Amino acid sequence: MDVQAAELKARAEKLRAKYPEVAFKSFLEEIPPDTYVYLTDLKVTRGDRYIETSDIHYFCESDGCNGVRIFRCAETVFIDMSWRFEFLKYVCRNCGTQSVRFAIAICQRTAPADSPTLWATCIKLGQVPSFGPQTPARLISLIGPDRDLFLQGRRAENRGLGIGAFAYYRRVVENQKNRIISEIARVAKTVGCSEETSKLFAAAKGETQFSKSMMMVKDVIPQTLLIRGQNPLTLLHSALSKGLHSPEMTDERCLQLAKSIRTVLGELADRASEALKNDQEIQSALNALMAIPSESNEATGGGDGQSGAALAGKEPHEAT
Repeated sequence: MDVQAAELKARAEKLRAKYPEVAFKSFLEEIPPDTYVYLTDLKVTRGDRYIETSDIHYFCESDGCNGVRIFRCAETVFIDMSWRFEFLKYVCRNCGTQSVRFAIAICQRTAPADSPTLWATCIKLGQVPSFGPQTPARLISLIGPDRDLFLQGRRAENRGLGIGAFAYYRRVVENQKNRIISEIARVAKTVGCSEETSKLFAAAKGETQFSKSMMMVKDVIPQTLLIRGQNPLTLLHSALSKGLHSPEMTDERCLQLAKSIRTVLGELADRASEALKNDQEIQSALNALMAIPSESNEATGGGDGQSGAALAGKEPHEAT
């Protein structure tokens, strides 16, 4: 019987699902929701049923931070051989105002004989703010009113839902085509464009079909907005011209295109913002320098406010 039991246990172990082995910190920072993992570094903190919650690095959106900071959880997690559901609240150690919350399901499992730590099977059920890299503020500004739609697409992309992500991003770009064209027109005006080019941008905004509007202005986009020599409007048009009902548009292919659309939009937003910022800085510098009196004015004008040029035009008084 003992031999048979051992064989059955071995067979059961072979049939058991194999999940990635990760540290608790990496699980919270890097693993998307709905993914099972084995946690391999759990440390007991109270008795033999409570485990420590590791500090994590996470993006803090507060004005005082606006960057990656250390977040800490005050709670411990109860663990045993049955599934338990836990809510973890992590708070930024720097500002103390921003938090991220995780919902997890966890179940202790037998660790290897040589392991100094507890092991567990775990799944992340969700988190707020949603999982994934921080969406740049410049990109959010570019898409404007469709922020929520874009973030829905970002969540779909994070979960590997290609068709959903592609559909959301496509809707955002098509809805905000005039906003995108207006931003490009601002940059074109900043770097210097002809009146005909300005009229072309205006006509493109009046065009109802997205593809036609993109094609109308693709040849007049400023060089500073090119992405490694490629026209972002041409890239977006190429990706968005694919129909979801096409046989080639598998979920995997849609996910690939969705990531490309998001990347190009982000790069376009960054380059446009940088170009406009540089122009403002240059103009401010010129205004500051032009406001400084020249040395010749100071030397010849004295304190009467007259310029050197004005004084030069006067005849000298004759000596008496």
